[in-house]
Amino acid sequence: MTRKKRRLMVLLLAGLGLGSATALTLTAFQDNIVFFFSPSDVLANRPAGDRAFRLGGLVEAGSVERRTGADGRPAATFRVTDGANQISVTYTGVLPDLFREGQGVVTLGRLLPDNTFRATEVLARHDETYMPPEVADALRRAGRWNPAEGAAPPAETWNTAPRPREGRSGG
Repeated sequence: MTRKKRRLMVLLLAGLGLGSATALTLTAFQDNIVFFFSPSDVLANRPAGDRAFRLGGLVEAGSVERRTGADGRPAATFRVTDGANQISVTYTGVLPDLFREGQGVVTLGRLLPDNTFRATEVLARHDETYMPPEVADALRRAGRWNPAEGAAPPAETWNTAPRPREGRSGG
């Protein structure tokens, strides 16, 4: 075998090894990747039932119901909205201190066959000015907020806030 063929063979084997390592890494991470969806995204394109994902939006005013489960643990039911659509969420456990109606929230869990989201984790926003980037993007896509026009309207008005007029440039 000539030197040129040996070099070509080594390069091919190195490329094959690198490609195999990349494929194995991506396959291993596939189960750990968690996607973010707004309620409108979920209702338009339902994720697979066995797939965990993040659902984000605002806690709809008047939707929070707290109770104690049969096992004595605290439980809550509430609706998450992006202004256009809403999804009911059930959660068993202690909610974060900053959790309240009209505030931004990101939940991690699975969608049940009855379109109820069973959360295993609930994250509330940091302070009165913070909004998770995913929630802000979902509100912009739903036409409920244009950052060029100023701060977001109060959360309790998002279900009734008028959508921005067509033809405006939004940034």
